[in-house]
Amino acid sequence: MSLEDKITQLPPSPGVYLMRDAAGTIIYIGKARSLRQRVRSYFNASIDSRWHVRFLMARVADIEVMLTDTEKEALLLENTLIKQHHPRYNLDLKDDKTYFSLRLDPGEQFPRFSIVRKIPRDNARYFGPYASASAAREVLRQITRMFPLRHYPLKSCLARKRPCLYHQIGQCSAPCHKLITVDDYMELVRGAMLFLEGKGRELVAQFKWNMQEAAQGERYEEAARWRNLLRSIELTVEKQKMVLRGGDSDVIGYYRDADRLELALLFIRAGTLSGSRLFSLTWELGEAEGISAFLSQYYTEGTFIPDEILLPLEIEDGAALADLLSDAKGRKVNILHPLRGTKRELVELAGKNAVAALRERDEKQASIETLLGELQQRLHLTRLPRRIECYDISTIQGRFSVGSGVSFHNGAADKKQYRHYRIRQVEGQDDYAMLREVFSRRFREDAIRKDGLPDLVVVDGGIGQLNATQEIIGELELAGRFDLVSLAKSRVARDVESADISKSDERVFLPGRKNPVVLRQNSRPLLLLAAIRDEAHRFAIEYHRTLRSREGIASDIEQIPGIGAKRRTVLLKHFGSLQRLKEAAMEEIAAVDGMNRTVAESVYGWLHANTD
Repeated sequence: MSLEDKITQLPPSPGVYLMRDAAGTIIYIGKARSLRQRVRSYFNASIDSRWHVRFLMARVADIEVMLTDTEKEALLLENTLIKQHHPRYNLDLKDDKTYFSLRLDPGEQFPRFSIVRKIPRDNARYFGPYASASAAREVLRQITRMFPLRHYPLKSCLARKRPCLYHQIGQCSAPCHKLITVDDYMELVRGAMLFLEGKGRELVAQFKWNMQEAAQGERYEEAARWRNLLRSIELTVEKQKMVLRGGDSDVIGYYRDADRLELALLFIRAGTLSGSRLFSLTWELGEAEGISAFLSQYYTEGTFIPDEILLPLEIEDGAALADLLSDAKGRKVNILHPLRGTKRELVELAGKNAVAALRERDEKQASIETLLGELQQRLHLTRLPRRIECYDISTIQGRFSVGSGVSFHNGAADKKQYRHYRIRQVEGQDDYAMLREVFSRRFREDAIRKDGLPDLVVVDGGIGQLNATQEIIGELELAGRFDLVSLAKSRVARDVESADISKSDERVFLPGRKNPVVLRQNSRPLLLLAAIRDEAHRFAIEYHRTLRSREGIASDIEQIPGIGAKRRTVLLKHFGSLQRLKEAAMEEIAAVDGMNRTVAESVYGWLHANTD
C-alpha cells in the first residue's frame, strides 16, 4: 500500500503516529486527537507550509499508527515511545537533570529535611525546585539556622551518647536526647513548612503572638527564642516580592531562532518569584508542538508539578496534558494561555529571559571561538582545539599508581569524558611506562570508537616529557591523528645575592621545536591550558587518595575478629572510609548486607575500644 493510500485510510480517532525514513528508521513520533486530520496536515502545503515541516516530510517514506482510546493515553504512549526510540526530529531531554527539592515527611518521628531529585507520591512534602544541590543546601542551611531541626537519620542520633555538634552551635534542638518536647519540635516543623511555602508574613504574625504570650507568662527564655526566630525570618521576608496571588505557578516563555528553541521557566511559589531555569533545545517543527513536547517530558520525570502552568501560546493537547498532570499531582492542574493582566506580563517576562539567554549564549560561543582560534594560531595547531584532553600520573614510590584523563570541550570541562586508570602493568617508579599504559588503554580501537579522538592532547612537563609522549604516540600509530603540546609549570627562583624572588613564565613546548612558545601570562589561552593541566592533576590525586584510604580501612578492618575478605569488601563499599564506619551506629553496621548483630557488635566494640 502506498503512503498516500495509508493517509486516506487513517481513522479520525486519537492515537500516535510514527514517521519512518527510507531505511525504516523512526525519525518522528507524534500524538493526535484525530490521526486523520493531524497526519493529513503535514502533506497539505496550503495548511502547513512551514519550511521545517516540509524539510521533515521530504524524508518520510512510511507512517505507522497506534490507536488509543483517549487523547491522554496517546500522550502517555508518545512519551514512552520517544524515550524508547529517541527519534531525530523529536525533542529529547534525556541529558537534562531534574532540579533538586527539599523533602520532609510530617508523619515521621521528629521530621527532618533531606535533598532529593525525584518527587514520588509518598505523602511527604516537597519544596523547591532549586537550581543545584548547592542551592538546595544553602536553603537548607538557612532553614536550620531559623528552625533547629535534626540533621541526621534518627538511628544515628539515638545511638549517640551526647547531642551532636549542630546542637552545640544552635542548629539542632536535639529531640533525640529529649531536649525539646514533641509539641515544640512540631511547632518548628510547621514554621519551616510555612516559611518554605512563602507564607512568611503569616509566620511572622504567628511567632509574634507566641513571643508575646510567652513574655506575659514570664517564660522569658521561650520568648527570647521566638524573638530570635522572628529576627531571622523578618530579614528574609523583607526581600520577598509578591507577584501573584494564589498557589504555585510555572511560567514559560520562548524565543525561536531557526532550529534553536530557547525556553525560560520561571518558578512562582506562593505568589513569590523564587527562581528560574533555562533550556536550549534543538527543534525543527512548530513552536506550539515544541512547547507541548517539552511539557510532557519535563513534568513526567518526577519534577514538581505546580497548580498552574502559564504558556505564551495555545497548545493543541493542553486539556489532555492538564488531565495527565492532575492525575500525577493528585489535584487539579491548569494549563493557561493568559492574554492580559499580571499573568500575561509574567509570560512576557519569561520570553524576555529566553531572548537574553540565547543572545548571551551566542556571545559566549563567539568568545570561545575567538579563544580557540587564538590558541590554534599561537601553537601552530593543525585543527581547531574544540576537544582538549590532558593526562597525569600520581604515585608514591610506585605504590597506588594511577593515571587520570580529563577532557574539555569548547573551553569547558566535559566530566562525562573524565577517566581514571589504575596502573597494573608497571612496577616501581616509572612515569614514562605508566603514561604508556594509560595511552595504550585510552587509545585502543574500541575506546576510540566509543569516545572518539581529541583535537589536542596536553602533557604536563617540558621538552623531555613531550618527546617521551611523542614516542609513545608513534608506537601506538597515532601520529598525526591529533595535536600534541606540553605545558611546563612556572618556577620560583631567588638570586643568592639579592632578596628578590622571581617567577619564570609558563612555557608551551611544541613537537619538533626546541624553544618554547611563551604565551602572554594571564592571557585566556594560557589560563585555559593551565586550568586543564591543573584539573588533570587534581583528578589524579583525588583518585590516588581514594585508593590509599581504601587500603587503610581495609588493613584496619582485617584486624577485627570475624571479618573476612567478603565482609571487609561489603563494609568498604557501604561506608567508604574508616572514619564513616567509626561514626556509624551499631544498628547501621548490622543492617549492612552480609552482617548480623553478633558480628556488628564485634566490629562496633573493636572500633570504639579506645574511645569514649
